[in-house]
Amino acid sequence: MNMLAETVDAVIGVDTHTDTHTACLVDRVGREIASTTVEATPDGYAGLLAWATQLAPGLQLVWAVEGCRSHGAGLLRVLIAAGQQVVEAGRPRRASRRPGGKSDPADAQLAARNVLGAKRHAQPRRDGDREAPRILLVARDHVNTTRTAAVNLFKSLLLTAPDVLREPLRRLSTPRQTAACAVLRANPREPMEDRVRRQTLRSLAQRIRLLDKEIRANERQLRDLVEAVMPALLDEPGIGPVSAAHLIVAWSHPGRCRSEAAFAALAGVSPLEASSGRITRHRLNPFGDRSLNRALHTIVNWRMIHGHEPTQHYLVRRRGQQKSDNEIRRCLKRYTARHLFRLMERTDI
Repeated sequence: MNMLAETVDAVIGVDTHTDTHTACLVDRVGREIASTTVEATPDGYAGLLAWATQLAPGLQLVWAVEGCRSHGAGLLRVLIAAGQQVVEAGRPRRASRRPGGKSDPADAQLAARNVLGAKRHAQPRRDGDREAPRILLVARDHVNTTRTAAVNLFKSLLLTAPDVLREPLRRLSTPRQTAACAVLRANPREPMEDRVRRQTLRSLAQRIRLLDKEIRANERQLRDLVEAVMPALLDEPGIGPVSAAHLIVAWSHPGRCRSEAAFAALAGVSPLEASSGRITRHRLNPFGDRSLNRALHTIVNWRMIHGHEPTQHYLVRRRGQQKSDNEIRRCLKRYTARHLFRLMERTDI
């Protein structure tokens, strides 16, 4: 595979921040030609594009942009609209490991040089059909985190409540407990402690029930989006709207991952060598997109537990070969990633 230096004339590395972007233009051997800093506004993006055109007229350029889906999202949209080739620059090393110190121009130069010498380059994820489920997934994670904190506090208050309040709720499920506590009333003749406890339990129970409604509404929206964009995913065993949305967001668009092996590496399910001496084996991969990895883990676990026939046959065969469940699960996640990648690549989006 050719390095970028063999196919382009120059690279522009961009260090992105909330208010400013710093760009550094280097030639194909990594020598700095010029650098500039612009405001992170539409006028600044246009000025940066004009600056690049003026310095490198007619040259084959590649932009290496840091934070394409965060601070650099606005610049990315302008560059894509202008027909520029953009790759995502990796996160720079910690400043303490840089003998030359740290500055925005130095970071931009480092981004350009790193991309210039790399054989593989990450394509930025797209807006459009994948952005809507991404927003819903981010909101869902926030609501789930808030609900977990509220439930933990609710349970701790119940644990220390007087028996007259605690006993009727002891063996109920959390939804039944919150339903009962959502209508609690404080008696003015009770001690202050009991009144405050009842008021707080009622407030927490109402909040938890509201968050439950938000989570259910979020899942309905995700299902509608997945059915509109890639309904074939929902036909696969063990894939619900949340897992399907994670797959779509990570995959983004056809051609972003050059192969199913690259998609497996992105998901952190590609095997890592862990051999020594006479032992030849592989281990779990702790890298990659952990949300995508979690979605594949959920899918594989569902198939292992709920009697998915091909998965059960595979389990029996591999257990007969003295493989552990962790090793079997790793293989299943790898096979699942391959199948789903091919399915998504065949589907128009």
